[in-house]
Amino acid sequence: MEKIALEMEKLRQEIERLRYRYHVLNDPSVSDEVYTSLRKRLVEMEKKYPEYKVANSETERVAGQPLDKFEKTAHPVRQWSLSDLFGPEDLQDFEDKNARLLEKSKLKADFNYLVEAKIDGLHIVLTYRKGLLQMGATRGDGQIGENVTQNIKTIESIPLKLNEEIDILVEGECWLSNSELERINAERNKKGEIPFANARNAAAGSIRQLDPAVAQSRKLDCFLYQIHPLNEEGFPHTLKTQTDKLKLLEKLGFKVNQFYTTAKSLEEVQSFYEKLDKERKNLPYGIDGMVIKVDSLSDQVVLGFTGKSPRWGAAYKFPAETTTSRVLDIIVQIGRTGALTPVAVLEPVALAGSTVSRATLHNEDEIRRKDIRLGDQVVLHKAGDVIPEIVESLKNLRTGEEKIFHMPRICPFCQSPVRKPESGRKEPEANLYCSNPNCFAKEKERLIHFVSKKGFSIDGLGEKIIEQLMEEGLIKNFSDIFKLTREDLLPLERFAELSVKNLLDSVEKSKKIKLEKFLTALGIRYVGEETAFLVAKSLVNDPRWNKNKNSPLFLLEIARLKKTEDWQQIKGIGIKAGESLFHFFDSQANHNELGKLKNQGIILASEHLNSQTSSNFVGKSFVFTGSLQNLTRDEAKEKVKLLGGEVSSQLSGKTDFLVVGEKPGSKLKKAEKLKVKILSEADFLNF
Repeated sequence: MEKIALEMEKLRQEIERLRYRYHVLNDPSVSDEVYTSLRKRLVEMEKKYPEYKVANSETERVAGQPLDKFEKTAHPVRQWSLSDLFGPEDLQDFEDKNARLLEKSKLKADFNYLVEAKIDGLHIVLTYRKGLLQMGATRGDGQIGENVTQNIKTIESIPLKLNEEIDILVEGECWLSNSELERINAERNKKGEIPFANARNAAAGSIRQLDPAVAQSRKLDCFLYQIHPLNEEGFPHTLKTQTDKLKLLEKLGFKVNQFYTTAKSLEEVQSFYEKLDKERKNLPYGIDGMVIKVDSLSDQVVLGFTGKSPRWGAAYKFPAETTTSRVLDIIVQIGRTGALTPVAVLEPVALAGSTVSRATLHNEDEIRRKDIRLGDQVVLHKAGDVIPEIVESLKNLRTGEEKIFHMPRICPFCQSPVRKPESGRKEPEANLYCSNPNCFAKEKERLIHFVSKKGFSIDGLGEKIIEQLMEEGLIKNFSDIFKLTREDLLPLERFAELSVKNLLDSVEKSKKIKLEKFLTALGIRYVGEETAFLVAKSLVNDPRWNKNKNSPLFLLEIARLKKTEDWQQIKGIGIKAGESLFHFFDSQANHNELGKLKNQGIILASEHLNSQTSSNFVGKSFVFTGSLQNLTRDEAKEKVKLLGGEVSSQLSGKTDFLVVGEKPGSKLKKAEKLKVKILSEADFLNF
């Protein structure tokens, strides 16, 4: 039997050697047929002699049984997003800010940079314990991802066992080659399936397949670029730079993208960027820019992180793409408030790494201003993940067959009249609204918003499911969601025992909700997340508020006592939001619905809103202008809110403080006229 064990060990070693040469070094020494036959031999021997099978054997790359769902998993190390740079000026600002931070710490700002191609793929997180792959996960929200280990194991370039018994977390980018994307799309076209718009979508869709066999069939690849120790001792290696980390990754057996270099100046960084831009069309994979990192690890520690991203690294993006297309049609969509929005249907065109076939036109006034007609050739612009915008119509290309578009005078969904809302303002609102309060399309959008992450965050209630439940007559109002039962759902298409249980568990879990998220979920016109937070803070500071009374009906008791002017006196809440809040809580239909939500066991959490009553920020209103050096704007706003203050984008006589950064705008002069107290960034941090 020792002979069998030795043979299997030799076989494993040879398969690992061949895998590394083929999938990591791109230097195969044998044909695919030889490699496949050796793996087949090992699979047969492990079945016959299971007592000699080892953990993380190469045979585990064979796809296992399909999963019912992906489990959520917490990342041992937080995953950060990179801030974006879009030109030489942004690049210079990046260096200047970091130089000032180092100089404040009495350090010399003499930067070396590591610059790498930015792969347009899917961010993955790999955890190794004692050198063995323990888990592969998606990035998720940076703190919680999805466990996709089975699919990760099908990627041949990812080692299941490292060259050292080490505890580490590794970050990388999973990608699909351009040639593989063409092959997959050709197969999808034959089957009548919609082709993937780009390699990134295909990679993400492959990693998130519940059936690992699908992921295995798509020949995914992966580059690794970041490594963290998972124990207090740190790395058993001396690492001084980010470049050292790449070399360690290679030493451990990972595939590292060789399209990187070190640069001693921004001129060298820019030179690499321009070289990369020229050569990207010849690369076998998609890139959307490059990543620049301060190479010194000790400098990285000093520079640290903002609330969202590392200060020492950024994504230097290629220019936004612009192209042309033809307007085939203009359709009308309806939102949760009943607003009708025209949307241009375009000839599909590749733009900024994706296929674009639609673009919002905002409202009829915008269409008239840009003179966009049916049949027009138009200029499209798209930057990153921003929604495509029609910049202009190419009037010189008109043939005379183009048609002027008119907004409908009846709702295309319920056939009710549309109207512009009455307003006391000099200029009437541009949007048209459906006059039917029970319009199916409007109610559907309200319900979708109610269960979204901004509101109750109920997993499993997407647009299609909401529409299905409405058509079945199971839900019409918010409270109906909490009345759903197993008997209601099980007979429906798309539902099985497990999916019904998961949905009902998610509904039950959502019943305790923060007050500000509840207010956001209600979909009150002009009350988004920021305004909802201000309303919630005002309510809990009301002397009539009782934190032990935590039901929607108690919220109504307090809110219905307030007049329009009471809401408008809250710093940061304007005329429109104040009017909307009054009308919402004055409505009998809304009274009834809040009562039903109370009866379904909805609990409003508000303790967190009055936990900073001793802070100097309580009751103070802040407005920001200019660029901050030590905080992002979002980070500064969050600090104000957590300390009991209020943040507004509008400067008025009610504003307590204007915080001024570099290159302030017109708000500075206005604040001086209004005699609003002005704080520098240093004053603000010392406040």
